[in-house]
Amino acid sequence: MNQVVNRKIVLNSTPRGEPQPSDFEMVTEDMAPVQEGQMLLRTKWITLDPYMRSGFMNAAENVGKTLIGGTVSEVIESRTSQWQTGDLVVGYYGWQEYSIGIPDDIQWNNPGMPIQKWDGSLGPASTALGILGMTGYTAYEGLLNVAKVKAGDTVVVSAASGAVGQVVGQLTKIHGARAVGIAGGPAKCAFCIDELGFDACVDYKAGNLPAALAEAVPGGIDIYFENVGGDVLEAVIPLLNSGSRVPICGFVAHYNLTQEQQRPTPLQRLRAEGLQVLGKDGSSEGFAFFAFAQLSAKHPDAEEALRTLSGWIKEGKLKYRESVSEGLDSCVTAFIGMLRGENFGKTMIRVSD
Repeated sequence: MNQVVNRKIVLNSTPRGEPQPSDFEMVTEDMAPVQEGQMLLRTKWITLDPYMRSGFMNAAENVGKTLIGGTVSEVIESRTSQWQTGDLVVGYYGWQEYSIGIPDDIQWNNPGMPIQKWDGSLGPASTALGILGMTGYTAYEGLLNVAKVKAGDTVVVSAASGAVGQVVGQLTKIHGARAVGIAGGPAKCAFCIDELGFDACVDYKAGNLPAALAEAVPGGIDIYFENVGGDVLEAVIPLLNSGSRVPICGFVAHYNLTQEQQRPTPLQRLRAEGLQVLGKDGSSEGFAFFAFAQLSAKHPDAEEALRTLSGWIKEGKLKYRESVSEGLDSCVTAFIGMLRGENFGKTMIRVSD
């Protein structure tokens, strides 16, 4: 095979506040020849997720390293019997066009999650990183097994049109509960109601969120699926019913705050109110994004859950929307935009056909 030239995006500096293009750098390198037991992977899809900002980018030791992230890649050369040319690999190879993999590689930095050969019968390859991957399973596990939704509950989910939120709302309806979303702008709210079947959606950008949310949930809130934090959480807290459940998936409103701007996290705020926060094992810990990896590793029902989600998609009970940008060069702009709420659905980069 001819010499393969890789392009990758590395962290150039730890961002202060909102990431800037100068915090990233595109680097070009020649790929080493594939050795026995290895495979050469061409990236097809990269998922961009808010957790990348709150963890990886804040650590000075990560300057100069390739940005992390879930990927779907195609095997274009293999020197291992476990993978064949043309196989699609669900992995964690980050923001780059090519990578060298081995069969023992893992997903999401979790030793219990080996790389996965994508089964195309489940759905398109991009869904392996979204509704049939980390975000879909996070919604499924968080709503059904952590918050234990039941018929008649009123469920409020923030970032309702986003990768996790859109699934949470639809699973709420499938299980006979009332779904109320919080989203930014009339187009996103209309999508939640008209396309996804939410019962109501409150536009936090329209002003007076506390009053608008109270009007949308006259009987209070039984489950609040937290994706945002900040002022959205403050509007939710007075409306929580006795016995309400609050799984915490993320709090994107906090991720770009400087040290001087920091405010209590959702876990801290809810504890200050004397409220229990359900966690990945039912204890009072935050249900954060990494619970997907930990729960997938510990719970044998993960594969069954994703097949259930796939079945609902095929039956028309579950819809999804992806916010797709083209090419590795679009990663930085798309990532910064996602943190501003400019994405509409799961933020994805199509790196190659």
